Amino acid sequence: MYHILVCDDEKDIVSALTIYLRGDGYRVFTAANGREALDTVAREDIHLMLLDVMMPEMDGITALARLRQACNVPVILLTAKSEDGDKVLGLNMGADDYVTKPFQPVELLARVRSQLRRYMLLGGGAVRPSTVTVGAVALDDNAKTVTVDGEPVALTPLEYDILCFLMQNAGTVFSPQEIYRRVWHEEPAGDNPVAVHIRHIREKIEINPAEPRYLKVVWGKGYKMEGERR
Repeated sequence: MYHILVCDDEKDIVSALTIYLRGDGYRVFTAANGREALDTVAREDIHLMLLDVMMPEMDGITALARLRQACNVPVILLTAKSEDGDKVLGLNMGADDYVTKPFQPVELLARVRSQLRRYMLLGGGAVRPSTVTVGAVALDDNAKTVTVDGEPVALTPLEYDILCFLMQNAGTVFSPQEIYRRVWHEEPAGDNPVAVHIRHIREKIEINPAEPRYLKVVWGKGYKMEGERR
């Protein structure tokens, strides 16, 4: 699950953004000024920030400049129509995009997804090891191979990509919609095929697919890879 920080001193905007983002499957953190935002980034694993420009104590441009000294997390500025100069300054300081208030929820969410996709696909997130082992399941992402107790397992490309994603994030629960976004790199439409692929993966890596040791369902939440990661 992606973590998004919403930083704005207007409580109604923060509340609305929180509802939109949680409805799209994100975990939301909030801050009322730039100083609080920087403190949150220092404590939490933030994947994207929605940052207002005009705020008390520390404005968004100042916070952005300090943030860019430490990390390259995507930043979408929240600006008023009258703040064209701040938009340009923010982009020059390292902002990735901006949304003008009042914004349309559909547009905002589209920009959030686009920036997260770019950030993860271009290696902005944490560097992942090429070899991951969870319990008896070992995956070598360079060789694109999977073994269970040393025995090779034949997976389709999509099965492999789903298993790789879940193993690299072992212990974290992901909804079928989020798995689809992260593996297919697009929004799910119509029937979500993730459950079918999960069943096929279980049939190949589990001793008893009906009682899986590794690839588990969390009812009402999604799926996770469970076991000691090495």
